[in-house]
Amino acid sequence: MGNSAKITKTISKPAGSRRASKSGDATAVSHAQLITLQWRKERPDLPLEDLLLSIYLLRLGDRLSRLFDQLCVDRWQIGGGDMRVILAIRRSGAPYCMRPTDLFRALVVTSGAMTKRVDRLEEAGLVERLQDPGHLGGFLVHLTKKGLRLADDATQSLTRNPILGPATSKLTKAEREAGHRFVLHLLACLEVEGDPD
Repeated sequence: MGNSAKITKTISKPAGSRRASKSGDATAVSHAQLITLQWRKERPDLPLEDLLLSIYLLRLGDRLSRLFDQLCVDRWQIGGGDMRVILAIRRSGAPYCMRPTDLFRALVVTSGAMTKRVDRLEEAGLVERLQDPGHLGGFLVHLTKKGLRLADDATQSLTRNPILGPATSKLTKAEREAGHRFVLHLLACLEVEGDPD
């Protein structure tokens, strides 16, 4: 077997990853742990902690985004991005309306992307555009009764059966609370640095 074939085999069949996916055993080597071992082997001369943490969070975010999107499509027939708009308006409180600018800043998307989301939600009868009395020529995105019912149903469902539930159920209460504090503090530090969300 040539060197290139050996390299391909090593990359395509990482040690421990198949065993971990089948067993679900927390002690098995996860893909994230494999990434850690590989980087520490290849670059032991570098302080890798922040790079690795970024990789972990990116992988977690990608996985949660896919799961959330699939759940929203399956249960409520709207995409995860559109659901985030519904939930953002709902948590703003009565009268359940927000300016488009506040929405795309809160959800960290472009104004064009937000316009498309609002268009889809308006077509589905979940939001409506109302004239903004405080801004000449502007409008507010307002939840319809149908949109409010969907928001409340989704909130209850996501609370009772959270996407993270299968993972967090394996943690202690202290570990979950520590995770909350860590993530909130990390986000606060990033937002102070200029993140618009």
